[in-house]
Amino acid sequence: MRVPLSWLAEYVELVPGTTPEDVHAALVKVGLEEEDVHTFELSGPIVVGEVLEFVEEPQSNGKTIRWCRVRVAPDGEQAADGGDAVHGIVCGARNFLVGDKVVVTLPGAVLPGPFPIAARKTYGHVSDGMIASARELGLGEDHDGILRLSTIGVDAPVGADAIALLGLNDAAVEINVTPDRGYAFSIRGVAREYAHATGARFRDPVLQSSPADASGEAFPVEIRDEAPIRGRVGSAVFATRIVRDVDPTRPSPPWMVARLKLAGIRSVSLLVDITNYVMLEFGQPIHGYDLDLVRGGLVVRRAEAGETLTTLDGKERELHPEDLVVTDDRGPIGLGGVMGGADTEMGEQTRNVLVEAANWDPVSVARTVRRHKLPSEAAKRYERGVDPDIAAAAVTRVAQLMEDLAGGTADATGSLIQETPARDAIRLPDGFVSGLTGVDYTAEEIRGALAEIGADVTEVDGGLAVVPPTWRPDLTGKADLAEEVARLVGYHRIPSILPVAPPGRGLTRSQRIRRRVADALAAAGSTEVLAFPFVTAEENATYGSVDGSPVASVKLANALDASTPFLRRSLLPGLIGVARRNLSRGLTDLDVFEIGTVFTPESGRAYGAAELPPGAARPEPATLEALDDGIPPQPRHVALLRLGDQVAKQPGHAPRATGIADVLDGVRVLALAAGAELEVVQGRHHALHPGRTAELRVAGEVVGYAGELHPTLAEDSDLPRVVAVAELDLDRVIALAQPGVEATPIGTFPAATQDLSLVVAEGTPAGEVAAAVREGAGELLEHVAIVDDYRGSGVGAGSKSLTFALRFRASDRTLTAAEASEAKLAGSALAAARFGAAIRE
Repeated sequence: MRVPLSWLAEYVELVPGTTPEDVHAALVKVGLEEEDVHTFELSGPIVVGEVLEFVEEPQSNGKTIRWCRVRVAPDGEQAADGGDAVHGIVCGARNFLVGDKVVVTLPGAVLPGPFPIAARKTYGHVSDGMIASARELGLGEDHDGILRLSTIGVDAPVGADAIALLGLNDAAVEINVTPDRGYAFSIRGVAREYAHATGARFRDPVLQSSPADASGEAFPVEIRDEAPIRGRVGSAVFATRIVRDVDPTRPSPPWMVARLKLAGIRSVSLLVDITNYVMLEFGQPIHGYDLDLVRGGLVVRRAEAGETLTTLDGKERELHPEDLVVTDDRGPIGLGGVMGGADTEMGEQTRNVLVEAANWDPVSVARTVRRHKLPSEAAKRYERGVDPDIAAAAVTRVAQLMEDLAGGTADATGSLIQETPARDAIRLPDGFVSGLTGVDYTAEEIRGALAEIGADVTEVDGGLAVVPPTWRPDLTGKADLAEEVARLVGYHRIPSILPVAPPGRGLTRSQRIRRRVADALAAAGSTEVLAFPFVTAEENATYGSVDGSPVASVKLANALDASTPFLRRSLLPGLIGVARRNLSRGLTDLDVFEIGTVFTPESGRAYGAAELPPGAARPEPATLEALDDGIPPQPRHVALLRLGDQVAKQPGHAPRATGIADVLDGVRVLALAAGAELEVVQGRHHALHPGRTAELRVAGEVVGYAGELHPTLAEDSDLPRVVAVAELDLDRVIALAQPGVEATPIGTFPAATQDLSLVVAEGTPAGEVAAAVREGAGELLEHVAIVDDYRGSGVGAGSKSLTFALRFRASDRTLTAAEASEAKLAGSALAAARFGAAIRE
C-alpha cells in the first residue's frame, strides 16, 4: 500500500517537517513493515508560463516545430532560473494557442528519468527550457501534446511554482500489508495505525461523510444467494446512490491525479478516478454504472450454467456457478467483488451514474479471482475483509465528489441492504495477556489498548468481554487481542530472553555424520545443490529401481507441475536436471552432490489413511504411531554427479576426462567421513553403463551404485556421453558404519613384498578375487592391490590374468621370505577354491 503524505495528513496530525522516513519509523512500531518511498523524482525550477507568440517552422525532415516566446515571470521580475522574464523555447507539439498557460521547465530543472533541462541549440534556435507534457512531468501516460492548465481546471499567475500547484511536491510511503491486516489497504486504516504509533489525533473520514437517508424511494436491489459457500451469503451489504447530470469530460483535478499516481493507480477519467480515490481513502471498493445502460433493478446471485460476461478489460468470460454476479434484466453486468462489466461501463457519454458499494464474501471473491486469473485492486481488499459498516458512507463520499468535481446532482435518498450479524464478544481472562507475552501489563493498559483499536470493552467476572470493531475481521480469539495489546503498548516491552538449551541435548549421531559427509564432499571440491523432488513416473522407474521396472510412487494430489506429479525415489533425476541447466549456461566441468530424502512406498499399500487429530491438544502415542504408519518410508540418500574434465588442460598436460574412477573417489571420501568401510564390486543397474557399474556395499549389504550414466540416457538429457554418477542410501551407510574408528598402528618392522598372478575366467570380478586373496593370506597381509589385467597370448581364450601386488608385515618380528610365500600361497589357494584361479606360470 502506497500512502501519499499529504493525503495521510488530512486524517491524522503530522508534525511540520515530518519526512517519509519518520512515517515509516512510526508505522514499523505498530507492525507495518516499510517497503519504499515514492516521489515524482523531479526538481525545479518548474513554473507556470504563458505563451505570448509562436512561429511555425517546417523542417527538412518533414517535421514542423514552433519557435515560441513564453513569459515565465511577471513583467519586471527575473525568472526562477535567474534569466529574463520571457524565454525563447522550441516545441514540437502543436496543441496549444497564444495565451495558453502551460508548465515550463527552466534550465536547471530535472524531470523524471532523470532528464536534466538545459539551454541548448536545436533547429537553429537556442531553446531556453522546455514546455512539458503530462507524461514528462510524471503525471500520466498522455504524451500527445503539451499540458495546458486550462484543460485540467487550473489557473495560476505566471511564474508560480508548478510543482506545488500540481501536487508534484508530495511523497508516498509504501508499506507491506500482511493478509490479516486488510484495513491497512486504505488511507483511513494507515492513518489510524499512525495515530496508534504516535498518539496523534485521528479524524475518521467515514464520520465526515454522513450516509444518505435510505428510507425513501431508491434504486431496487435484491440479494438472491441460493448457494452460499460455507453458509456465508455472497453479499450481506449492498448500498447504492444515484448522481445525475454529471459531466464526464471534465478533467480530474491535479491534486487527485497526483495522489492516485503516488498511490500506484493510473488516472483514467474523472468518474473512474473518483471511485478509485474513495476506494483508497476508505478501503471500500466502489463500482459505478452508467445508469442509462442498466435495465431494471439489480439482483445479486450466483452465476448460472452457460452465462458469460464481458468484463471491463474487454475479455469475455465463461462464468462458474460459484461466481457471484450483479445482474439486471438482461443478465450479468458485473463480477461481484472483482470487476464490472463492459455493457454498463461509465464513459464519455455517461450522464447519470449509479454508484454501488457492497461487502462481498472473501472466500467467493478469492476463488473467482483464481478461477478467472483476474486480480484487481477491489478483489485484493475483499479477500482480506472490508469493513461492512462503511458502504453507505462510501457511496455518499463518491456522490459528494461527483457533485463537486463533475457538476452532478445526487439524489436525496439511496438504497441500503445490510444483513451483517453482530459480532460475538471474545472472553479475555485476567492474566492471559501477561501470561502469553511475558509482560506485566496493568488492567488500564489492556483496556486502553483494546479501546484504542475501536473495540467495545466490558468488564465481566474474571476478565473482559471484548467486541472487536467491524474493520478488524482478523480479531477472532483471545490470542489476537493479546497481540493487539503487545503491539500498541509497544513490542519493546517484551523482554528478549535467550532460552537455555537443556543439558544432554544436541545433534544426533545421524545428524553429525550427515554434516560431516557434506563438509567432506565440499572440502573435496564438490558443490552441494538442492533440486526439486518432483519427477515423472518414467524417471522413478528408470532411476528408482535396479532393473528399470515400474515401481510404486507417491503421487501429489495438487502438483505444482502436472508433468512431474510424483515424488522422487532417486536423487539422480534432480542432479541430471541441474547438470543440464548448468551445461546450457556454459559450465562444462561439473562436480555436484545432493543430500536429501527420497520416497519409497510399498507397492499395493495405501498411505495417509489415518485421521488427523484436532490441534487443541497433544495426540496420544497410539495416534502418533498411526500417523507415522501412514507415511511412506523417506530415507535420506546422497548422490554425486561429475562430468567434463577432471583435470583441465594446461601447459605441458593434456586434459583428463571424468570417469567412473573419479566418482568412486567421491564415494570413498563420503564413506571415510561416515566411518564406513566401503566395498566396491562389479554390479549392474538399468540406468548405468553395462560394464562400468559398481555395486557399493557396507558390511556386506548393498547401499548404492556408482558408474557412468547410460549413453542413451545421457543423450536424451543433452549431456556428454560420459557422465559419472553415484547414489547411496546414506541412512543405511550411517547405520552400518562403526560407531568409532580404531587407529591402526604403523608397523616398525620391514615389509616383504611379492607379486601374485592368477588366471581366472574373464567374467570374474577382480575385486572379489582380491578379497579372497586377502582372506586366505591372513593377518600377515598388510596390503593388496591389483596392478595388471592381461588378456592375450599365453592366457587361454575366455580367461584373464590378474596380477596383485602384496605387502606382508608382522607386528613383532621381521618376516622371512618363506613366511611371506606361505601366506601368498594360502591366499591363492582360497581364490582357487572360490573361482578356479590358477597361478600363472
